[in-house]
Amino acid sequence: MANLDFHIVKRIRNQIAQRGDRIALKHKVGNMWNGISWKQFGQQVDALSLALLAQGIRVQDKIGIFSNNMPQWTVADFAALQLRAVTVPIYPTNTAAQSAYILQDADVRVLFVGEQEQFDAAVDIFQQCPDLELIVAMSDDVDLGNHDFAIGWQQFIANVDSDQQQALDARLEQANFDDLLTLIYTSGTTGQPKGVMLDYANIAAQLEGHDERLSLSESDVSLCFLPLSHVFERAWTFYVLYKGATNCYLKDTMQVRDALSEVRPTVMCAVPRFYEKIFSAIHEKVAKAPFIRKVMFTWAVNMGAKMALCHQQGRKPSLLLKKSHALADKIVLSKLRALLGGNINFMPCGGAKLDETIGRFFHALGINVKLGYGMTETTATVSCWDDKCFNPDSIGMSMPGAQVKIGDNNEILVRGPMVMRGYYKMPEETEKTFDEHGFLKTGDAGHIDENGNLFITDRIKELMKTSGGKYIAPQMIEGAIGKDHFIEQIAVIADTRKFVSALIVPCYDSLEEYAKELNIKYQDRVELIKHHQIVEMLEKRVNGLQKELAKFEQVKKFKLLPKAFSMHDGELTPTQKLRRKVINDKYQDEIEEMYTDKHDKK
Repeated sequence: MANLDFHIVKRIRNQIAQRGDRIALKHKVGNMWNGISWKQFGQQVDALSLALLAQGIRVQDKIGIFSNNMPQWTVADFAALQLRAVTVPIYPTNTAAQSAYILQDADVRVLFVGEQEQFDAAVDIFQQCPDLELIVAMSDDVDLGNHDFAIGWQQFIANVDSDQQQALDARLEQANFDDLLTLIYTSGTTGQPKGVMLDYANIAAQLEGHDERLSLSESDVSLCFLPLSHVFERAWTFYVLYKGATNCYLKDTMQVRDALSEVRPTVMCAVPRFYEKIFSAIHEKVAKAPFIRKVMFTWAVNMGAKMALCHQQGRKPSLLLKKSHALADKIVLSKLRALLGGNINFMPCGGAKLDETIGRFFHALGINVKLGYGMTETTATVSCWDDKCFNPDSIGMSMPGAQVKIGDNNEILVRGPMVMRGYYKMPEETEKTFDEHGFLKTGDAGHIDENGNLFITDRIKELMKTSGGKYIAPQMIEGAIGKDHFIEQIAVIADTRKFVSALIVPCYDSLEEYAKELNIKYQDRVELIKHHQIVEMLEKRVNGLQKELAKFEQVKKFKLLPKAFSMHDGELTPTQKLRRKVINDKYQDEIEEMYTDKHDKK
């Protein structure tokens, strides 16, 4: 690719030069959202690049970032990239041991950390990482202790030698598409994390493809809410800045509701769980509303759904529908859109399959959720919903430049300029991941319809086989049951078993409220989930949610758990995927109890 306009560093420098005092980044300080102009952003990036040069950072050296979302994350990222160094993100929630593995494997020399928690973890493992020379704290309030290998951001930048400017100019001049841009370690539901090697050509292909598929402009405002250590939010941030739009950094994801009303974003990446929670919260509220409000809600959503269908099919709505929809929008739909700030143009959604009921619901509200499919290995997006051809059962049409086909075992295969170079220091793993024609084996099973829509049926590696020889797709079952507002998490059990069962973590906010309404007395959560009225209510709901499933796919029994699955306990990956082996081992007794009960359901 000869067009250097798509080289992300060149493009961002152009934006900095052209946009001056316009706002590039925003972040919350106290109760205020403070802006950082393009000019200030450029000055911070250059100052940090010069400090890294003074530290002796060479071309393609590795720089780690271990932090929650904050403007400094992106400043550190671009400062490293300007020097043709390689950025290695680490999830802020990673344990010290998980972080040590990445720092060792990637040969990281300088590590930027966000807050005290990450700093303390980095200090603990410093001696285990032979290449690590320096830890730089990005927040001013981090207590550095007396460690000679730790330094604050401001002090680090103060070490700049103006003689380094020539060296920086030379690195910028040498920018090319073959350099490695980043190593992103996949969270790995099985085995050790693998370092995915992405280069500038991979990012350029995505910038070009997104330009063809999406309409984003300099007037857009994006809320940076998912972790920047994940390929989805990071690649999206590149695209937002490449377009000259404003990126607003949310450090604490628990504050997302406030941030939506304060920032009023026009775009924002989110995962299906985000939409599931809003969907169940709205429906829970409606269930308690007076009869007339329930009727109004149902009517309004129906009008929205009819209007969305007209838009998707390219039909003009009738005058009656237009007037009905305008009224529905005024009294119901606009108020529901206000939950997301009221300004959304579209919302990219990825990371897992979004239940089609939820996809349809948001489109009926007038919120253009764009479900996409991708992996770290494909620099995020492989396919996404088209504005005109929205099909709620699919994961969209292939992105420009992505060749997608179906291989053996219905596996989705991808080839194209967005596909990774391979896994760092793992030639055998890399070889296994590609077929003989250079297509990446995604590990997902699916099919493509006659209109080019891609559908996922399940993770090939996660298919379970019952003792009766039936194949079970756990994610499909979990998606069907997990959308209920009483259910926070669910792990399906079926492999080598005579029927399907599940471990369920209830949504305790909803459950405790329900118990209060029924005047159920209990000492703690363990007692609450054993109460017969609670168990019966959830049994009824679970059965109702899986009516569409084949008999052999239905959950026959479940166990309620008092504590949520977490990353800290190793049950979830940093992208919130279930580590099934860990869960199976940890809850072996609870699982066996479901299968050894004298009342076993056949």
